[in-house]
Amino acid sequence: MHDDFVANLRLLCGYYPSIAEVCRRLEINRAQFNRYLTGRYRPRHAAMRRLCAFFGVEEHELYLPHEDFCTLVQAGRGPTESTQEAGVGWPDELLHRGREGMARYLGCYFEYYHSMSRPGHLIRTLVCLEERERGVVYQRTERMQTPANPRPCHNRYQGVAVRLADRIFLVDHETLNGHEVTQTILFPSFQSQVKRLTGLKLGVADNSERMPCCARVLYERLDEQVGLREALAQCGLLALDDPSLDAELLAAVRNDVAPDEPHFRARYP
Repeated sequence: MHDDFVANLRLLCGYYPSIAEVCRRLEINRAQFNRYLTGRYRPRHAAMRRLCAFFGVEEHELYLPHEDFCTLVQAGRGPTESTQEAGVGWPDELLHRGREGMARYLGCYFEYYHSMSRPGHLIRTLVCLEERERGVVYQRTERMQTPANPRPCHNRYQGVAVRLADRIFLVDHETLNGHEVTQTILFPSFQSQVKRLTGLKLGVADNSERMPCCARVLYERLDEQVGLREALAQCGLLALDDPSLDAELLAAVRNDVAPDEPHFRARYP
């Protein structure tokens, strides 16, 4: 169990530039923190509470088997009550009105759009929506892997989803480094089963340029039999000729502008 705690704590620290940066933000002594990372000492109650609040996890989760903890952190896990109560800062009236009709959209999706930082590629991410006491929240997980860095890295976004006047609005923020807020607006589905949703996504390229970008986006609902670990393994950058991409999907996320379109617009599904 103690070995799992060490591995899990090291995993969380790996999302930051350095151990020194983690210690600086936690306002904790580096030598003391190194003792936690080597397993020589277990944090006392007050220190444990600070760790959990900082990383956004519960104490019992830090002692999960490492493989299970990796899945929890990297895919599909909703915000914990201690760190991310649904819709904090959002008007209760808006959250209440916006949750109407959202039950049929709960679950996990693959999200597709043209990568904002790697032109010529699509990116496939994992999005999981769930209902909490105050509204619908979601987690979006990116898995990035490049030839220069074959070890995958992950970005995790947490946000709120509301349905207003036949449009689904999703707003989230990046939780590991705090560098980005994104917004997505989707058309609802009027079919008996929700399979695919399309719309527009606004965000920032994840590179040194940090260019604000807008792209057409498609959400594809996952079969409930697909596990989170399996789904996350399929996420990442995709070539446009990847055999898993069908013609309908490629057409839905193509970022062309017709001569008679005065703005960059979503396309009706």
